[in-house]
Amino acid sequence: MAKITAAQVKELRDKTSVGMMDAKKALVAADGDMQKAIDELREKGIAKAAKKNGRIAAEGLAEIVISGNKAAIYEVNSETDFVSSNDKFKDLVAKIGKALVEGEPKSMDEALALKTGDSETINDAITGLTAVIGEKITLRRFHIVEKNDSQVFGSYLHNGGLIAALTLLNGSDEEAAKDVAMHVAAINPTYLNRDAVPADVLEHEKKIFTEETKAEGKPEKIVPRIVEGRLNKYLSEISLADQEFVKDSDMTVQQYVESKKSSLVSYVRFEVGEGIEKAQDNFVDEVMNQIK
Repeated sequence: MAKITAAQVKELRDKTSVGMMDAKKALVAADGDMQKAIDELREKGIAKAAKKNGRIAAEGLAEIVISGNKAAIYEVNSETDFVSSNDKFKDLVAKIGKALVEGEPKSMDEALALKTGDSETINDAITGLTAVIGEKITLRRFHIVEKNDSQVFGSYLHNGGLIAALTLLNGSDEEAAKDVAMHVAAINPTYLNRDAVPADVLEHEKKIFTEETKAEGKPEKIVPRIVEGRLNKYLSEISLADQEFVKDSDMTVQQYVESKKSSLVSYVRFEVGEGIEKAQDNFVDEVMNQIK
């Protein structure tokens, strides 16, 4: 039997909001397997949903550059928000975006080798500003999207670039595409539509909902109907097309888009620092170390 540590118990509690003893019992029953423990808690109805893992920590900016039928969405990180608001940092972010949308790199190595001027590469520019500012700067990720003449881009930056959302619609209504980008930034869907949800994910959720419903003591003959309802609700929460439109909850995003004689094609959403764990510094100790 695997030894259950306090750190594992805390992690499970953070993900599910259950009590300490429930978390420990679930981990013991699952022999230390975190996902199995989460599933067991959900099946028993103790935890209604598993929280997303991945704390937002790094600073920086997410940005979008559109040029004709091409668009680049990307994230440049810094160690502190002081640097991310620096004009030199913002100039670097702009240079990187221009190089990305013009160069259309297929990998990070290709991106870093792109020229931002006559001879300087993105990597050179990042290294140079790092030396000037004294703080680590990185191009963390990027995504290039291309459209045809019968499609439109929609873009939205939240809070100056902490969240960037880029959408692509069939149609000519740029305002609708921007509205959908705003929705994506606010609601953070997981998939474009129901068809994009992997079969194994659906099967996994169906199993959880079935066990959860049975544990509630529902009559056997109505369990399938209840499970179907819960599965539909789950899909309406993770599928962009099925989500309630943020500007009009009386319609779904797909209904809104169709009312504008358009259709959803794709979306990309970057949130600065998502999934990066940042070291928790002691500010007092830091100041004292600097004045010694």
